[in-house]
Amino acid sequence: MTQIYGTFGPACSKQETLEALFRNGLTGMRLNLSHVNLADSAEMISAYHAAAKVAGVENPQLVIDTQGPELRLGALETAVTLENGGEVTLGEGGLPIPSVVLPELEEGSEVLLDDGKISLTVTAVHGNSATAAVQRGGVLTGRKSVKLPGKTLRLPVLTERDLQNIRHAAEFGVTGLLQPFVHSGEELKELKAILAENGAGHVQVFAKIETLEGFANLASILPEADVIVIARGDLGNDMPLWQLPAVQKDIAAACRKAGKPFIVVTQMLASMEHSAVPTRAEVSDIFNAVVDGAWGVMVTGETAVGLYPAEVIRYLTNTANEARCWLER
Repeated sequence: MTQIYGTFGPACSKQETLEALFRNGLTGMRLNLSHVNLADSAEMISAYHAAAKVAGVENPQLVIDTQGPELRLGALETAVTLENGGEVTLGEGGLPIPSVVLPELEEGSEVLLDDGKISLTVTAVHGNSATAAVQRGGVLTGRKSVKLPGKTLRLPVLTERDLQNIRHAAEFGVTGLLQPFVHSGEELKELKAILAENGAGHVQVFAKIETLEGFANLASILPEADVIVIARGDLGNDMPLWQLPAVQKDIAAACRKAGKPFIVVTQMLASMEHSAVPTRAEVSDIFNAVVDGAWGVMVTGETAVGLYPAEVIRYLTNTANEARCWLER
């Protein structure tokens, strides 16, 4: 059976909607803790467990996505529209980028925001700020991801806020932890020690492969992870996008060889945030992921903020089931 994961958000926060997701094949949900805390989500998590009980689903999975060593913008009071060809300030007096980013910027540096949706090129650096040209614009809100292609910045495996959430993991029924930007097996050893020290030693570790460095070090990561996550958003930002399918295939093959479960995530049914029917390319993507051996598939914005969360899970489940039937022919 393929594990079917959705992501919490306002579109699926009510028990009635969650019941529909379970009836359509949902087995687990992801909670992104980059924006909220477990305690803030208590009502939604309670609705989730109640919905599982009504739907007759035992042991529903709840995986938390930590902030971890991920770079994100600070808070913005209002959304900012960046126009193609325009200019923007990073740092003091402009977009609130993390303090560790500024020393890495130089003229010509590329900066990707919001999973690569927005692309900037640094034109000048001025002490506590930098000026950048907008190559690919869009509407930007706070707390979105920041990526510097080709640069590796080392950050603690967990933030203080992550630790606070982990200490409440058992209380809220957390079963797994999605660790962003895993670069090595040593990071996972450190993470598991921290989990054990904070009463969360039972929580499964889902290692997100989001960089070429993580891909290159997969051999050291595989033994330390419970599940590998092929996180195609940031991974696709770390290479020309047309190379991503081959890297996904290579990670899948390595997981199969090691007998390690893996999940494929990012834009699996992205069009369904606004459409009741997916594209042919999307269902083919899901089908091929399962044929390649995926233990699970996961959607994010499609259930979190999309218009058709229950239909998303129906298509995800039915396509995964069809792939498994094809494999058994």
